[in-house]
Amino acid sequence: MRYADIKKVDIANGTGVRVSLFVSGCTHHCKGCFNKEAWDFNYGKKYDEEAENRIMDELNHSYISGLSLLGGEPLEHVNQQGLLPLVKKIKEKYPEKTIWCYTGYSFENDVLGKMCEQWEETPELLKYIDVIVDGEFEEENKKVGLRFKGSTNQKIIDVQKSLRSKKAIPFEIN
Repeated sequence: MRYADIKKVDIANGTGVRVSLFVSGCTHHCKGCFNKEAWDFNYGKKYDEEAENRIMDELNHSYISGLSLLGGEPLEHVNQQGLLPLVKKIKEKYPEKTIWCYTGYSFENDVLGKMCEQWEETPELLKYIDVIVDGEFEEENKKVGLRFKGSTNQKIIDVQKSLRSKKAIPFEIN
């Protein structure tokens, strides 16, 4: 897995102050994407122990609410394989920190309906993710001022409640 960037202070991609990891590789190619360079699976730096340690160190501050996974596309299979050890380690060391994941895939149709059946990493990865913002960015549905999403078609989903009910349950933002 490769990554485009690590932001150590991010207030735009989830609740509170967050660390954000922008992975490389995306097959959606949404019109109007803010991060087109990260479509390339070979873009950026190799995700390695140094990058992981940097993320873990940045999370070790009381003002940091958690980690946000963006891209590129975090739920591309190769990225799931790379992210699973990281999110597991984060939840073991920082159980109070939340993990948000931004994906162009539909939570119900693609993630629950296909990925959970096809890839062993997906159900395991979902155990550690608190919130998913799903759906491709749609430029024609872009609306300035939306909280934590770029277009009106996207949904903010409480992953753990959704897994228990087997359908998408909206995340309630306080």
